[in-house]
Amino acid sequence: MANTYTQIYLHVIFAVKNRASLILPELQDELYAYICGACKNRNHTVMAIGGIGDHIHLLISMHPSEGISTLVQAIKAQSSKWIHDNKGIVGFAWQAGYAAFSYSKSQLPQVIKYISNQKEHHEQHNFDDEMLNIAVKSGMNFKQEYLLKGVD
Repeated sequence: MANTYTQIYLHVIFAVKNRASLILPELQDELYAYICGACKNRNHTVMAIGGIGDHIHLLISMHPSEGISTLVQAIKAQSSKWIHDNKGIVGFAWQAGYAAFSYSKSQLPQVIKYISNQKEHHEQHNFDDEMLNIAVKSGMNFKQEYLLKGVD
């Protein structure tokens, strides 16, 4: 085959360090736009983005030129710097790890809806319950003490 063709959709989740609720509502739109731009600059497309004060969800159409760990590390580093430099939130940092789940194209509408409704979802479910539920549904092999670790 002369060209490379891929269809890689990942739901990525990461939290603010110590799960501090530092992503204030007035910061969200600008932060999300910044993250979308950072992904676009790396040839990836953010199809959905959402979250609440202590964590963020992204649905990314991945370009095969970069691995997920490299992308997430770059997003976290660039967005932390942007928050420090432009919003003056001293001590803002992302937690060390992340979660990433792959989906097929037929599942995208459901994932987009889920990410778009984070505020409503978290009126009934906390972050630990959410992560545990996603991990179990995906069949992911995990250690609960690390999955639900709130501090690093």
